[in-house]
Amino acid sequence: MRKPHPKNTTEKTAAGTKQNPSRSPARARPIKAIAAAVITLLASCVFSQHGSKLPAVQTVAHVDLNRYVGLWYEIGRYPNSFQKGCRDSTAMYTVRPDGEIDVLNSCRDTQDDRLREAKGRAWVVDKSSNARLKVSFFWPFRGDYWIIDLGPEYEYAVVGTPDRQYLWILSRTPEMHPDVLAKILQNLDKQGFDRDRLLLHKRGDLL
Repeated sequence: MRKPHPKNTTEKTAAGTKQNPSRSPARARPIKAIAAAVITLLASCVFSQHGSKLPAVQTVAHVDLNRYVGLWYEIGRYPNSFQKGCRDSTAMYTVRPDGEIDVLNSCRDTQDDRLREAKGRAWVVDKSSNARLKVSFFWPFRGDYWIIDLGPEYEYAVVGTPDRQYLWILSRTPEMHPDVLAKILQNLDKQGFDRDRLLLHKRGDLL
């Protein structure tokens, strides 16, 4: 019996390799391209979720604290754990003798209608504008309180945080005119805040 020629064995082996799609360089290239595209897409999603493309949050140019203090009614907010089950929320700010600000947040409990209160203090951290403050309700925890929008007559205010995780819309009156609210929402869009997260409510709403 004649032994197979080595060339024939090589050719059969090469043919078998060509018939195996998992080893084909020609077919591997499209798969690698698709994988690279998916990785790029995922990376861009993560980049967007962290807000890296968003500009820094801007505060108003100046706040007259003597005009700013007083009673504010909450018109809307981002959901947060410490106001869960609250309705008819208000904030009262009072200037202290040492220049800091006493804070009294109040609301009605949605379950039993009892009055809920939280007392704290706030202080200015940017005295060139008075628009950036810190607020603390129990030491040593504190949070940012940035005034990012303010009515010309101090009839409304918008308070947020630089990471865009917290937001409040405040008014001197229990209700806000729709045109004023629309202007505020436009400004929030420009600042990169997500209006879909915003809870807007009227007095008596259960949130």
